[in-house]
Amino acid sequence: MMREFGWIAPADDGLPLAGTLALPDGPGPYPAVLLIFGSGRLDRDAGAGRVRSGIGPALAMALADNGIASLRYDRRGVGDTPGDWLTTGFLDNRADAAAALRSLATHPQIRSGRVAALGHSEGALHALWLAAHTHAAAAVLLAGPLTSGRDALIWQARRQTAALPWPLRRLLPAFGRQAGNQLDRIATSTADALRLGPARINARWYREFMAQDPRTELPRVRVPVLAITGEKDLQVDAAALADVERLVPVGADVRRVSHLTHLLRRDPGKASLLSYPRLLRQPVDPTLTHDIATWLHTRLA
Repeated sequence: MMREFGWIAPADDGLPLAGTLALPDGPGPYPAVLLIFGSGRLDRDAGAGRVRSGIGPALAMALADNGIASLRYDRRGVGDTPGDWLTTGFLDNRADAAAALRSLATHPQIRSGRVAALGHSEGALHALWLAAHTHAAAAVLLAGPLTSGRDALIWQARRQTAALPWPLRRLLPAFGRQAGNQLDRIATSTADALRLGPARINARWYREFMAQDPRTELPRVRVPVLAITGEKDLQVDAAALADVERLVPVGADVRRVSHLTHLLRRDPGKASLLSYPRLLRQPVDPTLTHDIATWLHTRLA
């Protein structure tokens, strides 16, 4: 069981970040985990509009069952956090995560020195940075794009297209070239937002994301790391887990999970974006959340 409370803390520029603090039953203070989710207009539960992933509540409940508090928050311009998502950069997201971690660590119900960072997708990059540059006690890198940003975007475009049915897959070479051309246009732009075809995109986020390479941060980490990516992930390359194992000086617990998708559900069938609506009707994999919570309980107890 867990108890949930509204939470507000200022970001570095004074903008109020709104979220949910989840506390386990029983007396505190508790060890705690900051939950940081993927890219896009995501709320505190890792949902985007009508697409409800359920990742935030599932992780919070598993952590509470292991005596661990957690904090999750709305991104800028989403839910109860003000701001403009379309002009919010990757580095803004990192700074907001750092501010949230500091606020969580000073909460009277949280044990000092026992606060970890858990990130999913883009959030894994911010959790890694927090582990390398702050007093985070541990880090969980869940389905993180652990290569250079540009390489991650190109790999994702090719991998997702390759998983489509053959009539669509024939377009793979042309789609790959188009994706590369679009990334070049974004990289040379200076505007925060840019129109590509019918849509406006957050060009600032793309530029900052493409410029980063998490492999430069891995050698700086001196706290326990758990890195998990699924074999059926169409958005990040599970092969990059080898760099985590090789570059973290204190060693890392690296797990490549069979049938696990980027949505943190298992799919025994062929990996495809077309399966996402079906997978979202299923719960987040309970074995995965249990294993993560157990690992964190051991490191934070």
